[in-house]
Amino acid sequence: MLRFIFNRLLYGCVVLLGTVIVVFFIFNVLPGDPVNMMAGQRTDVATREAISEELGLSLPVHQQLFFYLNDLSPLSIHDNNEKTKEKYHYTRLLPVGSKVLVLKAPYLRRSFQSNKKVSEIISENVEGTFWLAFTAMVFATFVGIALGTFAALKQGSWIDHTLITGSVIGISVPPFVLGALMAMIFGYYLSDYTGLNSTGHLWEYIGGEKRLVIKNLILPSITLGLSPMAIIVQLTRSSMIEVLTQDYIRTAHAKGLKPIVVVFKHALKNALNPVITAVSGWLASLMAGAFFIEYIFAWKGLGSVTINAVYNLDFPVVMGATLFVALVFILTNLMVDILYGIVDPRVRIR
Repeated sequence: MLRFIFNRLLYGCVVLLGTVIVVFFIFNVLPGDPVNMMAGQRTDVATREAISEELGLSLPVHQQLFFYLNDLSPLSIHDNNEKTKEKYHYTRLLPVGSKVLVLKAPYLRRSFQSNKKVSEIISENVEGTFWLAFTAMVFATFVGIALGTFAALKQGSWIDHTLITGSVIGISVPPFVLGALMAMIFGYYLSDYTGLNSTGHLWEYIGGEKRLVIKNLILPSITLGLSPMAIIVQLTRSSMIEVLTQDYIRTAHAKGLKPIVVVFKHALKNALNPVITAVSGWLASLMAGAFFIEYIFAWKGLGSVTINAVYNLDFPVVMGATLFVALVFILTNLMVDILYGIVDPRVRIR
């Protein structure tokens, strides 16, 4: 089991390293002068040279990549002086020639626009994105399982055909189109009846106090969850139809058990295996998918911050957000693989 976990960790590190390299080279060839964005075009030459030296822009590309990897790595080599220690907040481990091996948090550099640390920007905005993705996942899972089970019990009826058609539409319509329609219909035209807003944040200042506003979460979470909900409906329906034809289900009916007991205690429990497999890795996907939904609903989260950074060519923020989401993907898949290995020994053998 330890070897299985080690292999998965090693694989995750390789994938993350590849992501870092790809992201670095993609943003390294994009247009825009970081010095102008940070200091302005009328800044004196000395200031521009100092910024360029700090970012390593005068170095060859391969050296810039090395310094970027050195900034991201928790174990890295840096100069041993107060200026560098203040910049990275590291803990000294071992001397390496004129430099030192240090332990530190990954340094994602600073925003070109605000000069604020990218790690601080991510930590301040990730909560909104997490709760949006988590709520969407909960909504998609419970509603999707309920509708899929109902469709399977009504197989061949107009209800079944309606739910299948609706799920196909839900999978086909892009989330940003669906988001615009939801915001316009339920958040604007019908807002007097629904009580919902087309824009809003999870936390708002009302009367000088910071308050949790749950209703602002309803429209964006439903919009984000509709597509995975449609997939869950189809997975649950097909799995339930297969399970309901098994011999032990017929035996349960022959024993005189109530239909609701047979469905929920015997059939549904065994039909949920493919659904759990699909849902287990979706949190990271929904966090990535929340970016455009946040922009449509003016939701305060990592997605809206990243899109604004793209418009402003604020590369460190975009790169940091991209790497953060990639890390969430890798850690989520790693946890799922380990859980599979614990539950099913055949996974470890393969």
